[in-house]
Amino acid sequence: MTAAAIDRLDFISARALGRAIADKKISSVEATEAAIQRLDEAHKLTHCIIAREADEALAAARIVDAAIAKGQKIGPLAGVPLAHKDMFDRVGKIASWGAKIRAEKPATRDATVIERFKSAGAIQLAALHLTEFAFGPTGHNYVLGHARNPWDPTRITGGSSAGTACAVAYGAIPAGLGSDTAGSLRLPAANCGIASIKPTWGRVSRAGAMPLAACLDALGVIARHVEDLALMLQFLAGPDPRDASAFNVAVPNYLATLDTPVAGLRVGLDEKVAGEGHGDVQAMVTAVLGVLGKAGLIKTECRFPDWTLLDHAAQAMQLPDAAAAHAHYLTTRPDDYGPQVRARLEVGHFISGVDHMTALRARGMLLQRTLNETFAKCDVAILPITADPLPTIAELDVAGSPAVQTTMARVVKFCRPISYLGLPTLTLPIPRSGKQKPGGVQIIGRPFSEPLLLRIGQAYQKLVPPEIARPVV
Repeated sequence: MTAAAIDRLDFISARALGRAIADKKISSVEATEAAIQRLDEAHKLTHCIIAREADEALAAARIVDAAIAKGQKIGPLAGVPLAHKDMFDRVGKIASWGAKIRAEKPATRDATVIERFKSAGAIQLAALHLTEFAFGPTGHNYVLGHARNPWDPTRITGGSSAGTACAVAYGAIPAGLGSDTAGSLRLPAANCGIASIKPTWGRVSRAGAMPLAACLDALGVIARHVEDLALMLQFLAGPDPRDASAFNVAVPNYLATLDTPVAGLRVGLDEKVAGEGHGDVQAMVTAVLGVLGKAGLIKTECRFPDWTLLDHAAQAMQLPDAAAAHAHYLTTRPDDYGPQVRARLEVGHFISGVDHMTALRARGMLLQRTLNETFAKCDVAILPITADPLPTIAELDVAGSPAVQTTMARVVKFCRPISYLGLPTLTLPIPRSGKQKPGGVQIIGRPFSEPLLLRIGQAYQKLVPPEIARPVV
């Protein structure tokens, strides 16, 4: 790595930084000190931090530097400073869950994803903002305060992985963990102008992660660089005896195929579904398709059968699942919930068990129909992520009003059906210029097609390099 690249620690990838630390071009302590400063700056702008852990991070960085000095074997992210959404168990800590209600005792074991990051050598700087209980797609949090977009602090970040997206977009960290039940990786990544990977449902273990709706929850990564998505998914993916839903499916070498040419691949657009979005959002899809065309992909048509049915089925699964998880607290501590989350959880109690089980049993059939029809003539599909251009925090500040369900439905209309199907999606930021607000689209693949999605993302970023977010207002 050149000296000039090291000077841009806000921009380089975690993979490149890990190599620079291993090669002694920069120490982990130096990289961590710089990241702490940037994260503090990002927090002032975006309200992205829940718990700052600078002293612990610097202590860990010194241990890494000492190991490197002794020539000891280290992991691919050894000494790289990262931060994650505050919903994962960590030894000796109580995750905030973005709420007043939380675990009563510190965790005695790390979440599996945290264990795997530690095994790779990564350092954690902070626990980051999330919507209360990860149950909200906008970044509003009526308990701990709302997140603010680094491009324009009056605008939403998207949620629920708001803090991770803010910190990554600002350049404080290169990547971090998030979760996605109905868009919680994709929405903040798109709204903050960066990338994310929501893996196939069951691809990454959820052991030790706060559950929202286990039938839909997926863990993934938000990053500026697609190569970091590939690197991190490499050690996060795979079976786990602590999580029976984590598939025992071989994990391919994502990095080995990352630069494989994508020319000739077919990307399908369902114009009827995409047409339900605002004209500016449809223009985002057109712009990304133009770039993908330059990379050699071929645009074609596709059709998602039963889109409205998929969305209704997703709600019939998610809302009762979430309400059941919170049944005790809703009975004993109802006033400790923020108004938006409480209102949405209460709806789950009015969906019948028959409807919930019908949606659950229909999932396999509807997935197979989608694979047979939607992907019949395309390799991947493309859809918007947001239905409307980036709204202000005030515009979506509906709290627990009667408008909350309608408002949330509009925000997640392009995300929730894909979560119901359990399909993997890659978020790509739109080509942006001047004072244009950020946005993003989702590239959707068949189950376990993450290598293909990452190849497409890598080709895209060669034409549309990552950016660092700074206010454009």
